[in-house]
Amino acid sequence: MNKLSYESGISDVPLLGCTVSEKLKETVDRFPDHEALVVPYQNYRATYREFWNQVEEVAKGLLAYGVKKGDRVGIWSPNRFEWVLVQFATTRVGAIMVNINPAYKAAELKYALKQSEVSLLLLAKGFRKTNYIEILSEVRSSCIKLKHVLVIDHDWDTLIEAGKKVSTESLLEVESELQFDDPINIQYTSGTTGFPKGATLSHHNIINNGYFIGERLKYTENDKVAIPVPLYHCFGMVLANLAIITHGACMVLTGEAFDPEVVMQITQDEKCTSLYGVPLMFIAELNHPNFDKYDFSNLRTGIMAGSSCPESAMKEVREKMNMKDVCICYGMTETSPVSTQTFVDDNEYRRCATVGKVHPHLEIKIIDPETGKIVPRGASGEFCTRGYSVMLKYWNNPEATAAVIDEGRWMHTGDLAEMDEDGYVKIVGRIKDLIIRGGENISPFEIEEYLHNHDKIKDVQVIGVPDEKYGEEVMAWVILKDGDTATDEELKDYCKGQIATYKIPKYWKFVSEFPTTVTGKVRKVEMREISSKELGLHTRK
Repeated sequence: MNKLSYESGISDVPLLGCTVSEKLKETVDRFPDHEALVVPYQNYRATYREFWNQVEEVAKGLLAYGVKKGDRVGIWSPNRFEWVLVQFATTRVGAIMVNINPAYKAAELKYALKQSEVSLLLLAKGFRKTNYIEILSEVRSSCIKLKHVLVIDHDWDTLIEAGKKVSTESLLEVESELQFDDPINIQYTSGTTGFPKGATLSHHNIINNGYFIGERLKYTENDKVAIPVPLYHCFGMVLANLAIITHGACMVLTGEAFDPEVVMQITQDEKCTSLYGVPLMFIAELNHPNFDKYDFSNLRTGIMAGSSCPESAMKEVREKMNMKDVCICYGMTETSPVSTQTFVDDNEYRRCATVGKVHPHLEIKIIDPETGKIVPRGASGEFCTRGYSVMLKYWNNPEATAAVIDEGRWMHTGDLAEMDEDGYVKIVGRIKDLIIRGGENISPFEIEEYLHNHDKIKDVQVIGVPDEKYGEEVMAWVILKDGDTATDEELKDYCKGQIATYKIPKYWKFVSEFPTTVTGKVRKVEMREISSKELGLHTRK
């Protein structure tokens, strides 16, 4: 009888039965004078004791503004120390923090604020060339639940000052009512259909996932982790922040945006032992002309995730950056996010060709998408996971929730995978049409919906095509209305300022019809093949 593609994460380490803030307080009590958070570009440093006190100030500020348990508090900002304080302050008052992508433009911001009914929004003045205040002014009138807006650059002291009127006893009373199964975070993630869906995560989801990520990385209070990945994403918020604070290690933010030389400089200067990034980030660091100037002797480990890693890059990261214990993680926002991870002592092949083995206290299986039956080891099928990490739901979207979480509480990822005899998993493709560009999940339907509003467009289909730098790039096939003409630049200009720059199609193809099946279903696989050939790109598997 063939062994089936099923594994459960056996562990003699129990799950954490606590809220995020309870676990943070435990760490504060153990390591009060250890550094908790360092942000060199803001001249910010705090020990765990100092960090806890500042989190408390922000938590009291939120209470002063009327935030109650279950209220949605939005945070729209690049990586800054204030972002981290808000993350932990919301866990102390039971508010649900809504992570808003710093790259969002007007239409996306409006959707996120309205769909989650954010009542208080903290935002930066802007990021790069984007003026957040101007964008918010465009959409605020339609966000009727939004009561308070605080611009971090102007109003941070106002928030702290307001909190001085709230007693510690009042905060502790609120905190005493919280349960670890309460929702604490909404992260918008693009699927293959519809607008972004709000994956709703609990304390239990994310504190345990962060903890076991840190366990597999063998984190201790002596580790310092360089974080160039965005905090709004699970990579920054869970794989970094929560893995770190559960072990008494130190969070080191490297910049509002990724700059390879700045990352290397801070990693060296702060004597970081761990460094995170998507493969593209590590490749940019390795290929930087000043790479040899920097000392990586303190590095030991780190995480590479977001897309598959070229074997040559993995070898160089281990040898040239001293990251002998680097790990690969795989998961999705809906699973808090990590389901599988390699081990620090895995060989080169397993670090590059697989995404590791099942995490503790989780189950994984690979099924035939048509029959739902578990496939034998070595056969490909849809990767599914079950356990504490599976999200509570998509916020206010029961239909979408039911479409991905079945009656047995298995989360269906839409990814095609294979499992070997030892339980290591390899991701071999996707069932869904999701485009993954540089680690960002992009919904073709979301872009199609926006482009359909253009006066000249009769129909449009969006696909992902191979790209050496980003893994995939966005391409739109467009059917124009009879008698109309349009150019690439005209349609790009239509998208600018309305949808995130990384979602704007790089390639455009004007056609009179789409390839379809006999039943009229658009064949996106064929469109990808045609486009890849015409553009001289290698087709993805």
